[in-house]
Amino acid sequence: MEQLVYIALLGALGCLCRYFLSGFVYQVFGTSFPYGTLAVNLIGAFLIGLIMEFSVRSAAIPPTLRFAITIGFLGGLTTFSTFSFETFRLLEDGALLIAIVNVLVSVVACLTCTWIGIMVARAL
Repeated sequence: MEQLVYIALLGALGCLCRYFLSGFVYQVFGTSFPYGTLAVNLIGAFLIGLIMEFSVRSAAIPPTLRFAITIGFLGGLTTFSTFSFETFRLLEDGALLIAIVNVLVSVVACLTCTWIGIMVARAL
């Protein structure tokens, strides 16, 4: 039960971070492309690579904390559903090229960020 409380608390924190961070990114870069969603997903991809790889190689992050961070915080921070909805809206609005770019950039960049996170963890 204690683990569920930690997951829920960090999940709420992740949601708030997503709200404020994506809002800030949209203010800076505009809304012509889903920059805010991309930003939170890139950050989350890097962090999950870093945390999971580090926790596999070290006992410094106990499982309860790892679950709270990855399932809770990063689950609240990142958003595949918003990515899907925004991409669908782009397609629906006839912005096929922007939708394709969004999918390609999101997938390739998130995988790259995860890999970078893993490489950073291995260097620690």
